[in-house]
Amino acid sequence: MRIHFIAIGGSAMHNLAIALKAKGCEISGSDDEIFEPSLSRLRNHDILPKTIGWQPELITSNLDAVVLGMHARTDNPELARAKELGLKIYSYPEYLYEQTKNKTRVVIGGSHGKTTITSMVMHVLRTVGVEFDYMVGAQLEGFENMVALSESPKIAVFEGDEYLTSPIDLRPKFHVYKPNIAFISGIAWDHINAFPTYEIYRKQFEIFVENIEPNGALVFCATDTETAEVAKFARPDIKSIPYIAHPYMQKGEDYFLLNGSAEVPVKVIGDHNMQNIAGAKQVCSLLGVSNSEFYKAMSTFAGAAKRLQILAQNSKTRVYLDFAHSPSKVKATIKAVKQAFPSRKLFACLELHTFSSLNAEFLKQYNGAMEGADVPIVFFDEHTLAHKKLPELSAAKVSESFGTPEPKVYINSTVLVSDFEKVNWDECTLLLMTSGNFSGVNMKDLALRIVNQ
Repeated sequence: MRIHFIAIGGSAMHNLAIALKAKGCEISGSDDEIFEPSLSRLRNHDILPKTIGWQPELITSNLDAVVLGMHARTDNPELARAKELGLKIYSYPEYLYEQTKNKTRVVIGGSHGKTTITSMVMHVLRTVGVEFDYMVGAQLEGFENMVALSESPKIAVFEGDEYLTSPIDLRPKFHVYKPNIAFISGIAWDHINAFPTYEIYRKQFEIFVENIEPNGALVFCATDTETAEVAKFARPDIKSIPYIAHPYMQKGEDYFLLNGSAEVPVKVIGDHNMQNIAGAKQVCSLLGVSNSEFYKAMSTFAGAAKRLQILAQNSKTRVYLDFAHSPSKVKATIKAVKQAFPSRKLFACLELHTFSSLNAEFLKQYNGAMEGADVPIVFFDEHTLAHKKLPELSAAKVSESFGTPEPKVYINSTVLVSDFEKVNWDECTLLLMTSGNFSGVNMKDLALRIVNQ
């Protein structure tokens, strides 16, 4: 198979390209910008485009398929050429489905926790020796790539993102996968640029449930009111399986799952992760994993990159990095860290980086989201607003939107880092939350400076 990727530099796109090359496909691609880590990974697999920019001459009738990334625009010259030649054009979710349509597809959806839950399921399956294809939105210890596809597995595990599929296909990605086992962790409005009202956003989850394959299953969080309501859209042939947080106990900074009289140590923290574990357990059970196998595997799960990832620590200080950016994620992540270290002062620093979080109207959804932090901090970059073609925001407006406690707002990352370096971090925790990078801050280096001060 000869496959060309338009916008190969994207996080999901370059991982799919690498997976398909490993499967034996001949891969080409192009992009108008490619950043790390995509750049190095594409180079290491010898599929980095020789020239940056769109190259319609690469689109020929010899191609078996073209995969179109979300980063490309509808007027992309390579896309126009592919249409002119009548080539088969896929989005990356469509291509994942095409490669796994004869397999049992597990699709983990929800407004929060889906990367962690997908990673938990993957970790357990690998630990117990079950073969599977997968796609997950973060790097996971023990997995070289974020996508894997091969002929022999009978199972595919996908993180089910609700964002749009491609520039020419405005369906949410998780509508494309047609799950045999569907999962919803929770529903809280996000992606305001794609779903301008909460009602429109929630509707996408209703459609997701309606798209479950015949005689499939739906695993859903019973304590999330909206999710429980959406679960009612499941057809009579669908097995509905609710879950709540797994029973656990906390001893100091350590967490233990309660399995009868047994206490199973785990490396993840917080109420929301105990909930994630319970959901992952239901999925693994449907895939034939026994209780004893699940607990043994879960005790070694170290988490996914940027999901309460420890950047640096000493006996008195920890620095965490988390992908949290929506209001519900921010609140749950702050609660988890404060719960783990109740006697330490918690500095919680959130970067506003998404279309939703930088939208003045949506900002109201963050009211109270940082109430668990001792020192709430918010950062945004005016250049990001300009790049996304969004109206200007004032620091005062941002601070006011969060309500009590009112966070200190920074618009300059150099000043933010300088202020961090002046803090006495003894008996403190720093939680960095972002889907970006604080305008180029090396967060690992910052964390090391903080714990070594």
